[in-house]
Amino acid sequence: MHAPQSLDSTFAALADPTRRAILARLSSGEASVTELAQPFNMSQPAISKHLKVLESAGLISRGRDAQRRPCRLVPEPLAAANQWLEYYREFWEASFNNLDTLLTDIQKGNRK
Repeated sequence: MHAPQSLDSTFAALADPTRRAILARLSSGEASVTELAQPFNMSQPAISKHLKVLESAGLISRGRDAQRRPCRLVPEPLAAANQWLEYYREFWEASFNNLDTLLTDIQKGNRK
């Protein structure tokens, strides 16, 4: 299975623990930059840089609500990444099952 190029930006964005924490927070609902910055020991400009990476990867969207710019989780890129990973999980599961069968046959003396 060939990975679409959009997966590159998704996995690059997910490589940072701060960005993963931001996504986890957004999974419970939209939040402002100020709200997202609260649990971290970093400035709002630093959080904004993380948000730009997430937005470029298509993992979040930003709206406008008067003076507030709420961020929202966009689930589709995560679903695509999960589908890609699931393909390989199934591949390895089948490979391990084949190995188990082979080892069982060898133990029983069915194969030489």
